[in-house]
Amino acid sequence: MDSLTTDYLKDVMGKMEVYGDRVQFGLTSPGPRPYYQVTNTAEKKMAFDSNHHLLHPKEDEFVGVNSTPVFSLEQIKAAVAAGGFRSTSSRSTGGTRSSSGSSGGTRGGSAAVKAKDLIDAAKYAYFKENRHMLPDGIGGHSAEITELMIKGSSAAEAFEVVINRYF
Repeated sequence: MDSLTTDYLKDVMGKMEVYGDRVQFGLTSPGPRPYYQVTNTAEKKMAFDSNHHLLHPKEDEFVGVNSTPVFSLEQIKAAVAAGGFRSTSSRSTGGTRSSSGSSGGTRGGSAAVKAKDLIDAAKYAYFKENRHMLPDGIGGHSAEITELMIKGSSAAEAFEVVINRYF
């Protein structure tokens, strides 16, 4: 995940705008850029390789420790606006790490940190843009908003759920 550039994320975003509003990245893909799976509102899924070509994924490609959490189109747009996970790519280092990091523990932990950073960026972008409409004290529910977003809600959906519950 740390090798994703804004150019790569823009291409992913392009596929999302055509095929579905959610994406999940595979962590077992060879090379510095992961395969990814786009899901639409009807729960239909299309997988793409690191060159954005259609892919027939392995059965366990996008499950459990082999994948990231699901990200909304809004979250990917926030990552692009923030400069991606990392604005430049060191392909030889990233490729070495990807191919030799078969333990999954380190890569999964790194991906989880990057996923949380992306969620935090999307949450903050939504808050900043809508703070004038949000109730006082919404910040006290930040962890709950994050949890909802980890489970696949967009920032707008997560804030709406919390507002309806507590305000």
